[in-house]
Amino acid sequence: MPTTLSPLQTRAVLLHATGFGGPTPTSCRDLLDRLGVIQLDPLDRVGTNADLVAFARLPEARLGDVYRETAGHGFEHFAKERCLIAPRFFAHYRAQGVETPWWRNSERMLKLDEALLADVLAEVAERGPLTTRELSDRGKAEPMDWSGWKSTSSRAALAAEVLWTRCALVVSGRKGRAERVYDLPERALGGWATGQPIGRFDEEMVVERVRAAGLLSRQSGPYWSILAATRTDGTVERLLEAGRLTEVQVGKRRYLKLPGDVPTLPAVEAVVLGPLDALIWDRALVAEAFGFDYVWEVYKPAARRTYGYYVCPVLGMGEDGMPGLIGRVEAVRERTTRAGSAEGGTLRVLKTWGDVPKSALRRLARHNRAVLTPA
Repeated sequence: MPTTLSPLQTRAVLLHATGFGGPTPTSCRDLLDRLGVIQLDPLDRVGTNADLVAFARLPEARLGDVYRETAGHGFEHFAKERCLIAPRFFAHYRAQGVETPWWRNSERMLKLDEALLADVLAEVAERGPLTTRELSDRGKAEPMDWSGWKSTSSRAALAAEVLWTRCALVVSGRKGRAERVYDLPERALGGWATGQPIGRFDEEMVVERVRAAGLLSRQSGPYWSILAATRTDGTVERLLEAGRLTEVQVGKRRYLKLPGDVPTLPAVEAVVLGPLDALIWDRALVAEAFGFDYVWEVYKPAARRTYGYYVCPVLGMGEDGMPGLIGRVEAVRERTTRAGSAEGGTLRVLKTWGDVPKSALRRLARHNRAVLTPA
């Protein structure tokens, strides 16, 4: 029978795995190395999700640092959805040629051909690194449609995306935190691009997903993402038999965990978390461990929202002296200090729920280079 973890033990495992236990990271590069992956999302109210992941763990981080500092020391690809990924995993990704089915490369290739891909690759090799706007024009194609969201119509940009999923190109950084910069892996990642994978992709990535999450449910869910097939194809059983993973019980569910003792609960500073922070990937587990129900309601119609559009959880020390999820906040950065700048101005707190310390709000404003305007 698997070992049963109490809610407090579960908290301890999750907090340590996601960077809230142990020494404070020294930089965004160090943070990425420790976490392995940082989930990406383009929405920016008080920083993007990647910004917020850095803000919660690095006291001196500022808006955009996570993109600037990890350029050349990370690459974007699919892990738990689209993520910034530590460079040590690139050899596995390149060997596997990872693609999630919904990325629909086969459909993209109906609008392209291998000669066009080779041409775009050669241009990046000669002129790169480049954003898609900087690529030479190669005509238009009918955009792809994802339930109302349409892809680019640029054939050059579509080609760059196909080359990216094949790992022939990497997204090695961002211009202005929005435009992706494409480059050759050898130029962007140096020696990481020429390494050889050790072990099988499926086994190594499952172990790393458990490492990143702390606990990974045996049941299906979005936290499995591109590794969904490995949940039932015998990969997990091989890893359990080899002793690389163990199984534990939390509430009514079973989870995968790295071998080793349960760490002690760390003390934490009050910080605002990103809505896609690894600490809260598994909402059912968060409810079990923290007694905190969280749903990111940004894609819900306004009339169906319980809290608000872009509401973030707050991590801190509870009244019981234990680290926990102690509240929620909705805020927005406003009134930029100079034309075209995404930095500075005012951080306006729209509403808070629960016990949200002013220190957490002041810290969020400081990260955004903004002046705090409380609710």
